[in-house]
Amino acid sequence: MAFMVKRSNPKYTVERMSKVDTAWLRMDSPSNLMMILGVWIIKPAVRFETARDRIQDRLLQYPRFTQRVQQDATGASWVTDTAFDIHRHVLREKLPPSARKHPEQSLQTRLGVLAMQPLDMHHPLWEFRLVEHFDGGSAMLVRIHHCIADGLALIAVIQSLVDGGSEPPQRKTKANTTSSWETAEGWMSHTVIEPLTLATVKALKAAGVAAEQAFTALGDHPRSALETLIEKGLSKGLSSSADVARLAYQVVRDGAALALMSDDSPTRLKGTPGTAKRVAWCQPIPLDEVRAVSKALHCSINDVLLSCVAGAIGQYLRAQGDTVAGKEIRAMVPVNLRPMSEAYKLGNQFGLAPVVLPIGLQNPVERVFEVRSRMGALKGSLQPLLAFALLAVAGVLIKPAQDAMLNLFSRKTTAVMTNVPGPREKLRFCGATLEQALFWVPQSGSVGLGVSILSYGGGVQFGVISDTTLCPDPQAIIDQFAPEFERLCWLSLMLPWGE
Repeated sequence: MAFMVKRSNPKYTVERMSKVDTAWLRMDSPSNLMMILGVWIIKPAVRFETARDRIQDRLLQYPRFTQRVQQDATGASWVTDTAFDIHRHVLREKLPPSARKHPEQSLQTRLGVLAMQPLDMHHPLWEFRLVEHFDGGSAMLVRIHHCIADGLALIAVIQSLVDGGSEPPQRKTKANTTSSWETAEGWMSHTVIEPLTLATVKALKAAGVAAEQAFTALGDHPRSALETLIEKGLSKGLSSSADVARLAYQVVRDGAALALMSDDSPTRLKGTPGTAKRVAWCQPIPLDEVRAVSKALHCSINDVLLSCVAGAIGQYLRAQGDTVAGKEIRAMVPVNLRPMSEAYKLGNQFGLAPVVLPIGLQNPVERVFEVRSRMGALKGSLQPLLAFALLAVAGVLIKPAQDAMLNLFSRKTTAVMTNVPGPREKLRFCGATLEQALFWVPQSGSVGLGVSILSYGGGVQFGVISDTTLCPDPQAIIDQFAPEFERLCWLSLMLPWGE
């Protein structure tokens, strides 16, 4: 792949875009752009030329980052950008003079603007912007269109950029390959429910193809399409007719639950979004403290974190004068559907699980147990796989039909939320320390709130991105996370523990 770095005479290639990636490409709207937005806080400062050379040397080994999108009547293709110029994708960024007094606020404001600034469709859909001098160090602003890759795949990319990073594999790796981005708890990027069975995951690609063929060919006959999906797709890789029967029942059950979701509670966070965004984040919460609370309450770390999210949103709404007793909101949570060893292939291979957050419960301990119960009910669910198949179907429809299909789900959702586990030790970039790594997931349709949870360097950090029409001050939500966790800690200590 050396030719991908030498830009003088690049090899021209054309590669058909997958149907799922096509769906993400066409999901852009005036209110929501499908970009993964991130920022690195680096100390001490790094030079622009040094950072640019590192990105060129490492990132361009992934051919996708030198390919532009070419759309046609039946979908889209990845084609080599023969006019590729690294200076178009790695840029210097300068914050206003006020950033000296309020660096974090200035950076948040700039990120909010970039969140609604479309990438140039004539060239590869990514860019890095370096603020060379920021609060005693540097800040790297990252924008990557979701059609290029999901969060798990981008972790593989990040690992190639940091000091000591590895190149993308040139041959098939072993299935049990691990990553420094896996934690002792066995988390994987995006995974917040129990992983699907191995047989189901093996059937993923066949299921996606079968779904496309079934729904495209049979049009208004969803029952026949479902039968085709089971027969030609999901049944592959299963060992017996009994397995097929059980899976067929689960497909029908989980498919009905996904299609017949009720609307979540109406709040000021739900409505018609505008065309402006704001981002916010908090200082990390010690991961060891989160782990201690989870062990004391006999629940997962994820249960504790989701409970804090629900509590923070509930407290924000109460502060606005809203009544939230008995209310709950739905968040769509990405669920990884592939092994980490294949993340370097990029693209999107994740499903979506609807997680209901009990924002009306004020008692933190009661809320944790309620979250644990709801997450337990999702274990082993096929809803993420069915959501993936739905995206594959959307990718073969014309854009108006795709929008109509996906908007049915966005109207039943208040937020998109993702949980990414990172390394326990802080990484280094160009000789400096990557002190903080933050990211925000894109929302789709009419969804106006995104919540990101990242564990990194011994801490857990919360980030929020919001539509300014629905939530003009996401920092007011962020400021509730630490107090909610502290309340949970104190109440956990006060419980009458037995021997």
